[in-house]
Amino acid sequence: MENNGGYATLGFLNRHVDVSNWKTKTPFASIRRIVQDEKYFFKIRPGLWALKEFEKQVLSKFELTAKNKTDSDDKFNHSYYQGLLVEIGNLKGYVTYVPPQDKNKRFLDKPLGSISRVETIFDFTYDSIVNRAKTVDVIWFNDRKLPYSFFEIEHSTNIQNSLLKFNDLQDFYSQFYIVSDSRRKKEFNMKIHYDAFKEIKERIRFIDYDFVSNLHTKSFELASIGDL
Repeated sequence: MENNGGYATLGFLNRHVDVSNWKTKTPFASIRRIVQDEKYFFKIRPGLWALKEFEKQVLSKFELTAKNKTDSDDKFNHSYYQGLLVEIGNLKGYVTYVPPQDKNKRFLDKPLGSISRVETIFDFTYDSIVNRAKTVDVIWFNDRKLPYSFFEIEHSTNIQNSLLKFNDLQDFYSQFYIVSDSRRKKEFNMKIHYDAFKEIKERIRFIDYDFVSNLHTKSFELASIGDL
């Protein structure tokens, strides 16, 4: 973590920490336990931890403050969870996409465009629909260049706008996800039952930030095991 600027995702630690000499059968669980020691570490976001001795530098780097370091910064949250979803998709073998307006936004120490695997969206159907799809926060494409999963991250913006976007994309055999804080699930459940979404309500899933961060961590655990 110190070599990484004083911070790291659990996924990064699982991939880069040498646990070959650790006398434990559960090294990844040990890493999760170690970073929760408040004497030495602090939590920035789900799955993202930093060293206490680097707190000022890390918060300054991400333009956070001690007050909002845990949940309230919309700009940081949006690009952070986009980055997690892109890295998960990469590990799963999908071709990952983020919209043009987000490519220069930062995922920790790098622009999102540097970790997504396609520069421009595939022309997988009519122009009007492709133009609608290209605004989705994260897309995973399969090896046939067709959309496998669409993700919209809703920290404080209107969930209904993302549902309308998914409604326009319903003719594709794809999965649709709203990603948000768990506190917004009640709002999602209310809006997904509007008549306008009756055709797709069973196809759209709400997943919260903890789920995404845990999936990111587990994906790197599996990748690390595969490297052994």
